[in-house]
Amino acid sequence: MKIFVTGASGFVGSAIVKDLIQHGHQVLGLVRSDKGAEQVKAAGAEVLIGDVNNPDYLKQGISVCDAVMHTAFNHDFSQYKASCEADKVVIEAMGDLLAGTNKPLVITSGVGLLNYNRLVTEDDSLPAGSDVIPRAASEEAAAQVAAKGGNVYVVRLPPSVHGAGDYGFVPMVINMARDKGESAYVGDGNNCWPAVSRADAASVYRLIVEKQPQLRVFHAVGEEGIPFKEIATVIANGLNLPLVSKSGDDIAAHFGWFSHFASINCPSDSIKTREALNWKPQGPGLLEDIATAGYLS
Repeated sequence: MKIFVTGASGFVGSAIVKDLIQHGHQVLGLVRSDKGAEQVKAAGAEVLIGDVNNPDYLKQGISVCDAVMHTAFNHDFSQYKASCEADKVVIEAMGDLLAGTNKPLVITSGVGLLNYNRLVTEDDSLPAGSDVIPRAASEEAAAQVAAKGGNVYVVRLPPSVHGAGDYGFVPMVINMARDKGESAYVGDGNNCWPAVSRADAASVYRLIVEKQPQLRVFHAVGEEGIPFKEIATVIANGLNLPLVSKSGDDIAAHFGWFSHFASINCPSDSIKTREALNWKPQGPGLLEDIATAGYLS
């Protein structure tokens, strides 16, 4: 198959490109810069330089490909809601361009939106709409595409998609520890983060377009939940910093805008994903990666 990948030079997108090519697929990667284009070309893919928010570039990519994987997203948290709304517009535009083709569209969401303080599964719906949870906009758009007959799938990624080159939540926590001179967790630290290795996450996207199963929502979760205290402990040991618990106003003083994510408890199941795709995560685990994959260097 020839597959159109948005965000093809990103942390997850580049892993998807690599995985697809390794399994014999052709890839057309949408990137925003010459630097991104060089990276995608080096991986063996074709390149389309353009803005994912411009429907003309989406049309160019979709018209010549057999499937679409959408991983592009603006992670500037200072304009988070606007980014989420923009993603909704992009997904709706993709759905319109794919109408009548039955080409699969795989979009990206997060299990962290299901903050129920219990084990969540692929069957769980988001607890609120995008008026309350901005990131829900992507799944709302996917639902609209499906309602029009689109062949759309949702991949929910865990709070940590980890591996060398990660610039997500764990590096943020590490930088906060360095800045504050201590590695912190909230309360008893038993709130759990699910996680997955970058390569394992990439294979979920590929298996969806290869198998196109009846299941429509997938959890790319390799580890159901790691207590945040354990994450903070590995960071404390690696940086030779004290390990401390935060409560009350001290939580915001240490974590700032990240306080919600440091407190989130969303252990997540992936049984249906594994069964539908015959997906078998290979690891390594998050704690091992933090200690060995360059996070603390």
